[in-house]
Amino acid sequence: MTASVLTRPRTPAATVPAPRPRRRLGPGRAIPFGAVLGPALLLALWAVGSAAGWLDSRTLSAPWTVVTTAGELIADGRLQDNLAVSAQRAGIGLAVGTVIGIVLALVSGLSRWGEAILDGPVQIKRAIPGVALIPLLVLWLGIGEQMKITTIVLGVFVPVYIHTHNGLRTIDSRYVELGESLRLRPAVFLRRIVLPGALPGFLLGMRFAVVGAWLSLVVVEQINSTSGIGYMMDLARQYGQTDIIIVGLVLYGLLGLLSDGAVRLAQRKALSWRRTLAD
Repeated sequence: MTASVLTRPRTPAATVPAPRPRRRLGPGRAIPFGAVLGPALLLALWAVGSAAGWLDSRTLSAPWTVVTTAGELIADGRLQDNLAVSAQRAGIGLAVGTVIGIVLALVSGLSRWGEAILDGPVQIKRAIPGVALIPLLVLWLGIGEQMKITTIVLGVFVPVYIHTHNGLRTIDSRYVELGESLRLRPAVFLRRIVLPGALPGFLLGMRFAVVGAWLSLVVVEQINSTSGIGYMMDLARQYGQTDIIIVGLVLYGLLGLLSDGAVRLAQRKALSWRRTLAD
């Protein structure tokens, strides 16, 4: 018998299918300067619409007209003076509203009695828009700075409270049990477990709060005010100066965008230990 008969015929080796490339399900890599892409596109559409005559200059001034008007306002000092007054109001209202929101969230989030007493009124305030409270605030506080700052405070403390309270109540109960096992003192428990656990919610609330401060400012500065960006816009409305109104709107938009960007940057730094879809 020949060797060719004894040898078993070779079967072709089973081909192992190549592994399919892993499909990325997240949003993908970060786009360079992605944060300014949307505003830049909006600005480009505005410029093209103005240059092509699609936008009536009496209704919406062209971007280059707005830039020229802003330069004139800066030259005579009106823009920076009004901006300083507006920034001061927004800053004071934001600071006071943030402190009130944090304190209420801590009391309500760490105590059932605190929640029973505080959460309901805050939710009622949340359902009432700030504009609806202005007539009452004018009767109580007049039309001075106190009324304006109080309106901003009311628009700021609610989002800080809501998101900080939610952050507190979503802390993993195992950390609380660990603190109880280690017999941590209340101050140490608050510093080591509660505050780090509530930080993501607090920072999210601050993103809403900074924008809410500017939104409230827009409203209050157009009510019998004698200074501020809103006053400048209201005065321009009386004289039909659309370009100045657009300067004010662009300024409000930039302030809101920059404020939100600052909080997002702080959020990224403070929560760098987290691995999320944003990474």
